Amino acid sequence: MARILIALGVLLLLAGLAWPWLARLGLGRLPGDLLIQRDGFTFYFPLTTSLVVSAVVSLLLWLIHRL
Repeated sequence: MARILIALGVLLLLAGLAWPWLARLGLGRLPGDLLIQRDGFTFYFPLTTSLVVSAVVSLLLWLIHRL
């Protein structure tokens, strides 16, 4: 369990460091991401971005498991 938590922490750290480059790819602004703006209120839910990231991570884990 400790190794999984350490690996998850390292992955989150790497994602945080890579965020400026990931933002240039357009992640977070895909069609299907929900953005609702009202006076003094903004709601943002990256639905499509979440699905794309989930599919990529699932594919990578599947490929790693097959090796």
